[in-house]
Amino acid sequence: MEQSLLFEFLEEKYHFYNRPAFIETDPISIPRLFTLKADIEIIGFITATISWGNRRSIITNGNKLANYMGQSPYDFVMSYNKTAAQKLKAKKFVHRTFNADDLHYFINSIQHIYNNHGGLEAVFASHINQKDINLKQAISGFGETFCSIKLAGRTAKHIAKPHENSAAKRINMYLRWMIRNDNAGVDFGLWKKIKPSLLSIPLDVHSGRVARKLGLLQRTQNDWKAVEELDASLRNFDAQDPVKYDFALFGLGVFEHF
Repeated sequence: MEQSLLFEFLEEKYHFYNRPAFIETDPISIPRLFTLKADIEIIGFITATISWGNRRSIITNGNKLANYMGQSPYDFVMSYNKTAAQKLKAKKFVHRTFNADDLHYFINSIQHIYNNHGGLEAVFASHINQKDINLKQAISGFGETFCSIKLAGRTAKHIAKPHENSAAKRINMYLRWMIRNDNAGVDFGLWKKIKPSLLSIPLDVHSGRVARKLGLLQRTQNDWKAVEELDASLRNFDAQDPVKYDFALFGLGVFEHF
């Protein structure tokens, strides 16, 4: 497909899927239940972390998490103590390989980040320098900070490691939620310290398949090298907001079986 036609096609699909109706069947519907910045970014981070597998199951478990936190994630995290931990563990939360022990560690680490590092946005932003073309270093730096408190060994596997060539799909999706804002009512655009131009596609089997069919991606593995290759292709169409085409690629793959 010619570049001009491909651009028109991607723009059409982006505008079709980047609308509030998309939210109903997407994990972003969980943070959309909240209005306070800290509530949104905390429940959004944990929901994004469990966003693999059946989408209905993800949303069901995201709602469970919101209920466990008394519909006030920030207050719950900041007041989390041994008594709250015992009550939470008794609920035996599990989503695939993410279990109650992982959830306990996540809450402790998020509490540590707010108490000592200025919050989630501040940690990501602190690891960006002027030469960065994406958020690889920020994601890796965030992972180091997140795992800096005493860590249950198995929990670390839930933290993205793009420096080890992970595609970092879930954290890239979360960062899209927090940073990107086009007033369409889907992404939040709450974080102002990080430019949307640095965002990367949350590459998965669906978006990867569509990208290859459209000639946007040649690499066969869905890893960080593929993310960077696809980013480069999409920045040719919109250098300031390349990740907006995630809506097009994902929608074509999941809803249209392109």
